[in-house]
Amino acid sequence: MTQFFINNKEQLVNEAIEGAVLTSPWQNLEQLDIDPHIRIVVRRDWDKSKVAIISGGGSGHEPAHVGFVGKNMLTAAVCGDVFASPSVDAVFNAIVQVTGEAGCLLIVKNYTGDRLNFGLAAEKAKRLGYQVEMVMVSDDIALPDNKQPRGVAGTLFVHKVAGYVAEQGQSLAMVAQAAQVAIQRTASIGVALSSCHLPGETHSERVAPGHAELGLGIHGEPGVSVLATQNSREILAIMIEKLLSAYPLTGDDKVAVLLNNLGGVSNLEMSLLTRDLCHSSLAPSIQYLVGPAPLMTALDMKGFSISLLHLDAQLETALLAPTEVSSWPTPLAVNEVARRVVEKQADQLQYQASEHAEHQMIVNCICQTLIANESELNRLDSLVGDGDTGSTFAAGARQVYRESQANQLPFAQVDKLLGVVGERLATVMGGSSGVLLSIFFTAAGQQMSEGQSLARALVAGLNKMKQYGGAELGDRTMIDALQPALEALVAGQNLTEAASAAEQGSASTALMNKANAGRSSYLASDSLSGVKDPGAVAVESVFAELAKRNR
Repeated sequence: MTQFFINNKEQLVNEAIEGAVLTSPWQNLEQLDIDPHIRIVVRRDWDKSKVAIISGGGSGHEPAHVGFVGKNMLTAAVCGDVFASPSVDAVFNAIVQVTGEAGCLLIVKNYTGDRLNFGLAAEKAKRLGYQVEMVMVSDDIALPDNKQPRGVAGTLFVHKVAGYVAEQGQSLAMVAQAAQVAIQRTASIGVALSSCHLPGETHSERVAPGHAELGLGIHGEPGVSVLATQNSREILAIMIEKLLSAYPLTGDDKVAVLLNNLGGVSNLEMSLLTRDLCHSSLAPSIQYLVGPAPLMTALDMKGFSISLLHLDAQLETALLAPTEVSSWPTPLAVNEVARRVVEKQADQLQYQASEHAEHQMIVNCICQTLIANESELNRLDSLVGDGDTGSTFAAGARQVYRESQANQLPFAQVDKLLGVVGERLATVMGGSSGVLLSIFFTAAGQQMSEGQSLARALVAGLNKMKQYGGAELGDRTMIDALQPALEALVAGQNLTEAASAAEQGSASTALMNKANAGRSSYLASDSLSGVKDPGAVAVESVFAELAKRNR
């Protein structure tokens, strides 16, 4: 089964290139219409008066290579099929279309297919009188004994340096020399937690869970070793040790670091890796950071790579030159994290405990009722939810009841009392119920402090709870019992009549086959039929007990 959004495997690369050209911020790209199997993207503003810079390779490494065509980088990108070198004809046609008297430089990653196809195309073009030079990037240091190191993400440093020097009008020899210097001063290594999927092909994962493979190739080739860790600091330390073993730095040396997402790593993880890199042993030598970004990917590989460019004055100037390409990040100087120490703010209600026997009796009645009904509410919720409504309500009730028994609440000031209850419920009640009831009591307390009656203040609190929670009357929640009860009180009815309204509202939830809020909204109608909403039952029981004690 494919792991890709795809129309047609044979047309995947062509259609993707079209999308990349359409979204170029400078609208400075065009695709050459030569042959369906020849895929070349070039600068629209190119006039052949300067040395052309051509690179390319297999597709599947996006944004490489089309994403780096533009001023101060590539003149043209030649794209092959997924993980396959472009043909000799494709490379040859790219050379002919963009090369003037100044000549062109081919930047090739050190893979057999690329070397052969670009090399033969270069020889054909030379036979026709074109000046062509070719450099091969071999920045991968993962396999130290390999006589043909692979070209990986460090190739982008070479693109940037060669593109800048060519844009300055330098000769082909000077451009090739600058590219060669960049190659010699670049080193890369990658790591992955899993390999990549190929369009239309089955996938078998060889990296064991909890492990990482060091030196995995950008086509999924096996790495040099398997690490029994996924700890970012530990992995970075190993990678940096290997980079510095291959390319030692002195105390005064400065490097640019390219942090490349190989395609499948989340932004969250890349930010963590950036942080760890900037706190690593390499940090004192990092002059500039390029990324983190997907720059030379391996389709959806869950991995990243680090490339170092050992800077000198010319390389630094070339690196910092502005570009008109879609995918090259501006290199950033690495500084300390900006921090500002501020005093933590707390919006805690200021109050003094006070006595009021009737108000304390009401609070105690509500708390005792919710505590006594804990098991029944949990039973109901186990039928239509996750089985914890009773425990959630009881947790809040126990905290308020403890403070009531200790005479720690402002019973004589109802507005303050409502606000304190709101604060407590937000702290001790879990899930959304605690926050919703905290909003209810907090908003009601505010309304009372502004002169509203208790009943109207509670309705105002209910409206705020509905506003933030998103539930309305008829959505099969506690609101179906609470709203009619409060509306009865606002209309001047007594507690018995309010309790009757709450009972009717609670009963109506058993007839509702669809819940539009809360966990019950995920259940089928058959699971809800005949079962009251536990929140509505909690409200019903509270009003029933208050009415009973008020007789």
